[in-house]
Amino acid sequence: WENGSSMDNTAAMNKTKVTTKSNPLSHFLGRAFLYLILLVGAVIFIFPFFWMISNSLMTLGETITRQLLPKVPQWINYKEAWDQANFSKYFVNSVLVTLGTLAGLLFTSILAGYAFGRIDFKGKNFLFGIFLATMMIPESVTLIPNYLLIRGTIIPLPGGTWINTYWALTVPFMANAFSIFLLRQFFAQIPKELWDAARIDGCDHMRFLIQVVMPISKAPIMTVLLFGFTASWNAFQWPLLVTTRDTWRPLMVGLYGFVQEAGPYTHWLMAGAVITIVPILVVYFLTQKQFTQGIATTGLKG
Repeated sequence: WENGSSMDNTAAMNKTKVTTKSNPLSHFLGRAFLYLILLVGAVIFIFPFFWMISNSLMTLGETITRQLLPKVPQWINYKEAWDQANFSKYFVNSVLVTLGTLAGLLFTSILAGYAFGRIDFKGKNFLFGIFLATMMIPESVTLIPNYLLIRGTIIPLPGGTWINTYWALTVPFMANAFSIFLLRQFFAQIPKELWDAARIDGCDHMRFLIQVVMPISKAPIMTVLLFGFTASWNAFQWPLLVTTRDTWRPLMVGLYGFVQEAGPYTHWLMAGAVITIVPILVVYFLTQKQFTQGIATTGLKG
């Protein structure tokens, strides 16, 4: 019996050794396949940016013949794009509109998120459900009602109408259901013991929010800031609809000026696109760490 058991153990050990020897190869092939998929995905995502930068350094003729690289980089395209489209005016408009929108968005999102996450009041869950339901409505459906509101057709507005004004570009976007939901998820996870300790020290909800909640909520707040900045900076359809003059038109509408009846000035259009995307990249890389932490700590892992 002992000899049979010993033989079985020896056979099992030999089988384990064979399996162990074959594992490194399968592990290597698995990782190689995974890296191949990631490489293909990276090329697919990076190529449009490469094409945009390459075209921004070409002449108009080179863009028409669809060359991959410029023969001689035309750095002057960036200066001409800036001057031809009046980008200095549009850039200032985009900065002012984005700052105003972000200020209002953070104000409403932080207060509403805290109320839904930390304060118990009658009908809270029902009201929060309505907020979440608005996220399912396509933006195109709300376009006409928002336009009628801005024009003063539904509700009388100061001055009669907000068409061609700063308020038309900022006020409709100073509240966002997703931002409220994101902050509410984080605020609800803050330990109740912190609130109890703050109450002993005489804190009310506003003081607790400013002195305790906000300092430990930098990650989700920066996430809201990044999403809001990207949406406001890239806005095109709404500014084009509510502005008929260059007074408050942002950069994205300025890019549209390169599309002429005779055809688009592709080299200037791509140079302008590079100019408009640089601020987004700068803001993202400055807030990348907080953005990642904000998504991870609010239960929205992807």
